Amino acid sequence: MSWGIELWDQFDNLEKHTQWGIDILEKYIKFVKERTEIELSYAKQLRNLSKKYQPKKNSKEEEEYRYTACKAFLSTLNEMNDYAGQHEVISENMTSQIIVELARYVQELKQERKSHFHDGRKAQQHIETCWKQLESSKRRFERDCKEADRAQQYFEKMDADINVTKADVEKARQQAQTRHQMAEDSKADYSSVLQKFNHEQHEYYHTHIPNIFQKIQEMEERRIVRIGESVKTYAELDRQVIPIIGKCLDGIVKAAESIDPKNDSQLVVEAYKSGFEPPGDIEFEDYTQPMKRTVSDNSLSNSRGEGKSELKFGGKSKGKLWPFIKKNKLMSLLTSPHQPPPPPPASASPSAVPNGPQSPKQQKEPLSHRFNEFMTSKPKIHCFRSLKRGLSLKLGATPEDFSNLPPEQRRKKLQQKVDELNKEIQKEMDQRDAITKMKDVYLKNPQMGDPGSLDHKLAEVSQNIEKLRLEAQKFEAWLAEVEGRLPARSDQARRQSGMYETQNAPSVNNCAQDRESSPDGSYTEEQSQESEVKVLATDFDDEFDDEEPLPAIGTCKALYTFEGQNEGTISVVEGETLYVIEEDKGDGWTRIRRNEDEEGYVPTSYVEVYLDKNAKGAKTYI
Repeated sequence: MSWGIELWDQFDNLEKHTQWGIDILEKYIKFVKERTEIELSYAKQLRNLSKKYQPKKNSKEEEEYRYTACKAFLSTLNEMNDYAGQHEVISENMTSQIIVELARYVQELKQERKSHFHDGRKAQQHIETCWKQLESSKRRFERDCKEADRAQQYFEKMDADINVTKADVEKARQQAQTRHQMAEDSKADYSSVLQKFNHEQHEYYHTHIPNIFQKIQEMEERRIVRIGESVKTYAELDRQVIPIIGKCLDGIVKAAESIDPKNDSQLVVEAYKSGFEPPGDIEFEDYTQPMKRTVSDNSLSNSRGEGKSELKFGGKSKGKLWPFIKKNKLMSLLTSPHQPPPPPPASASPSAVPNGPQSPKQQKEPLSHRFNEFMTSKPKIHCFRSLKRGLSLKLGATPEDFSNLPPEQRRKKLQQKVDELNKEIQKEMDQRDAITKMKDVYLKNPQMGDPGSLDHKLAEVSQNIEKLRLEAQKFEAWLAEVEGRLPARSDQARRQSGMYETQNAPSVNNCAQDRESSPDGSYTEEQSQESEVKVLATDFDDEFDDEEPLPAIGTCKALYTFEGQNEGTISVVEGETLYVIEEDKGDGWTRIRRNEDEEGYVPTSYVEVYLDKNAKGAKTYI
């Protein structure tokens, strides 16, 4: 099967077909190019997706990736990043091995096709020229033959006419002979041209055109083979990355299998363990016996410093209760709700009784009385603010020794700080060793540099090392104290730094104690009043959380229903009888208790109070 034999007369159709083949090749190149763009876009989207969910540096989110489940998710993100890289490899390989190669081949193919069809058109023009020569020679031969016949007839006519002179007859004869000779020459030329044309035509249809068409056929077959090879390469390039993509997926599966719930549970313990002991048993309080408490029992100076110092510091017979007590208890002890009390309803309840039963006689002065006296004492205002610094910090402030944290969390933070400082020290020491070696080289080879130029840098590095060591020693001391390697502060020191009332005639300087003598190491000089404070778990807080419930100083009956929606208030129902534990101090609020767990403030005008006559400042509100 040969195009030169089978398609000898289809020159124009072959030209169209070969152009269509080149168009198909260019269309395939465009298809692969768009595929590479899709791969790049997909890879970019995968990378952006992986980057979007990566943990931010130096954030709380980064700390969460200690858990195995989060590590598995992080591994999945990293594997997806590698997965995206494989799609980029597909795009790069297709571009270099298919698009670039085929584009170059298309240019070569166009040049080859142009050359072949140029040769074909040249052969066509040559055979057409030969045909025109043949036609011209044939027409000339025909014309000469006709003229020779006319000359012969004229001669014969002249020769038969007796009136014509002999000279005219001779002239006609010579003219006829000349025409006959020209006809013979035209015949010979026509015969020669005809033979030449037949030869050229045979060469054209049996040699030149078959050869040209054969080359065009081979060109087309090479194009078809090249497309097949490119399609195969297209598939192989995808197949090459499948093992790596499989490894990425295997990595994701391996990360999923590495999830350890027990380990994550242990990390939760390490992250949130406070180090405090669970609360101990609550002692039974016998209310059948008269409670004999002195004013000093409720004072700030002796309630913890003398009566319970052994329990608090000397042993573990009684656990701390503050982790389970409401956080607003201390604030409710310090002050009543800040809003003015609402006015009573227009009409009084008909069930209001001017007099009622009184509670048992109590001798204990309410703790809030002591606080009010403490707060209103002019010479002690600044000291109390400095003391308050030990149990409350401004939002966002963190002490250097992390004393605002529970013991276990504080130990972890201190250990982390010590490790960071040790790394910094090692880094500075390595730098010092490098400078020392460079200085030795300069001493041995002065042409390389001046040894004295390194003295300043060496002294600076040594100074930095000394500073870092002092800083590390400071944090190691705090860490040793937390871990119990150093002797704990004495009870007396803790009482002196934690309780204001034990100090006689205190001054402002004595109140602004340093970190070493404070019970939690978090005292700093307060420069301005803080509107927002955060109550921390300090020894001063324990003084109130371990305090026994305030005794009732009387009873009251609700005249109206009150919905306690603000912090520190309590809801009451009309006609309900409750215990009074703190009378109105002039702000319009009375503190009451329903049971051991429910207590708060209600407007004084909403209740009818019956105070114990033996209680301090007892009076009746009607």
